[in-house]
Amino acid sequence: MAINGGHIKDIVSIRQRPAAVEDRAVPGHWEGDLLSGPNNTYIATLVERHTRYVMLAKVAGKDTQTVVTALIKQAKKLPKELYKSLTSDRGKELTDHRRFALATKIDVVFCDPQSPWQRGSNENTNGLLRQYFPKGTDLSVHSQAHLNKVARQLNERPRETLQFETPAERFNACVGSTG
Repeated sequence: MAINGGHIKDIVSIRQRPAAVEDRAVPGHWEGDLLSGPNNTYIATLVERHTRYVMLAKVAGKDTQTVVTALIKQAKKLPKELYKSLTSDRGKELTDHRRFALATKIDVVFCDPQSPWQRGSNENTNGLLRQYFPKGTDLSVHSQAHLNKVARQLNERPRETLQFETPAERFNACVGSTG
């Protein structure tokens, strides 16, 4: 396990992230988090920075083995050109980030401690997800099929920040350009 004294080992700081990630000009850079419910229930959330495209994964717990396995499965659904990096907070669910990086060839970078604004797309999306999963909702009752439906609804919702295009339109344009 990659943890030492409560700290995740081999962290790559968000400050080392390439400028192309920061300005959202290039697709393929994702932000990830866990949406939490009561009784240790969780949904893994992923948001692509350029398109604001959302993917959700049902997870049975927030232990690193469970979360990293779910993230690997989600990553393998995408063309490799559309998944280049993952930015995360310093939650212990990504203690085994090296296994994720080795399995997917995707770079993982970590935000500074107590700096959720460094994953602004994901924080905003988690707020939108609370319309579907209000605080206090037991998240374990939702199937992966239901999570896919919620993600599709969010991805088909026009966004002002995208000049009223939808994340799905932007994402599909990127998928089309990868050949």
